[in-house]
Amino acid sequence: MFAMTSDAVGMIIPELINEFNLTMTQASAFHYAPMALIAFSGLFLGFLADSFGRKQTIMLGLGIFALCCFLFSVSSSFSIFVVLLSCIGLAIGLFKTGALALLGDISKNNLEHTKTMNLVEGFFGVGAIVGPALVSFLITQQVSWTYLYVIAGVLCLILTLIAWRADYPKPKKLEEHAKPASLATTMSMMKNPYALGFSLAIALYVATEVAIYVWMPTLLGDYNGPWQLLATYALTLFFILRAAGRFLAVWLLNHLSWQAAMLYLSLGIALCYLGLIFGGVDWAVFLLPLSGLFMSMIYPTLNSKGISCFAVQQHGAVAGVILFFTALSAAAGPLLMGVISDYFGHIRYGFYLATGFACLLFLAMLYNYLRNPAEQALAQHSALSH
Repeated sequence: MFAMTSDAVGMIIPELINEFNLTMTQASAFHYAPMALIAFSGLFLGFLADSFGRKQTIMLGLGIFALCCFLFSVSSSFSIFVVLLSCIGLAIGLFKTGALALLGDISKNNLEHTKTMNLVEGFFGVGAIVGPALVSFLITQQVSWTYLYVIAGVLCLILTLIAWRADYPKPKKLEEHAKPASLATTMSMMKNPYALGFSLAIALYVATEVAIYVWMPTLLGDYNGPWQLLATYALTLFFILRAAGRFLAVWLLNHLSWQAAMLYLSLGIALCYLGLIFGGVDWAVFLLPLSGLFMSMIYPTLNSKGISCFAVQQHGAVAGVILFFTALSAAAGPLLMGVISDYFGHIRYGFYLATGFACLLFLAMLYNYLRNPAEQALAQHSALSH
């Protein structure tokens, strides 16, 4: 449901530019506004999953999300759309930190946590396929793209009912001398090297990923080669490969260490982006969708390992910190790409910046492979209480 709306932005932005006569920088507000509020919500409200409760936090987020989705059907102003998306971002920050914390409650150890995280993110990948495809269908039927949000709102109401009726694990007792979760808990984690290290690595990854689903449709709009059909469905293919890779992640983790998997996959992403720089849009039509296969398990794996460096009672707070950097990168990356592209006159210049992010991600994963800095923390919290 979340992916249906967030990952369809790349298909909606060209419609917004034509409908409201916007620049690329202005239109990118459709993406960076909700991401900025997800960042705010994750950082300042992430502790609620630990103190207020997983179920209550998830229900609150879902309720706000559904209401804002239905308001799209009675709105027609770009400014109002951005405000509604900002409120949706706040809601996502609430229910996502609650859901991420819940994964720790149902996992026996950090390996199971990582596999479950990849499985859950696989369904996010399914939503990312459905959302853009649904927008394309609505546009071809000359129906407003805003109905995507109405459909998401209906799904959210169903999900809210399921979340309300579901049985949740009993809250775990605080460890001896542990303090109740609060905003101060989250703020203290901003100084923790494990929380910061994984957050920054995820931020680099996110900057490379969102570049594709926000700006690839615009980049391939200039493609005039023989692979027009591939260019038309490039974004859908990207999401299909990303979703397939996430469901295959459990198999990959059974055959490789997570450090080695991250190294090889990040190298694949960097090579796809470097191919775009040297081959231009003719190569991009193949390489950018292909990068989805390499991207598949990086985010859920790094997210899981970052959270698993901490006690279960802190999972909501650390998930909030990681979500803050995730959303901040998702907001800033496409915005900077839009600004650079407007300045130089073409979106390909924005992809030069994304290539730099991809290369930095590979260097970070090379350091992680060689030095394994999180080994001690992961071993300390490997036996999560059940």
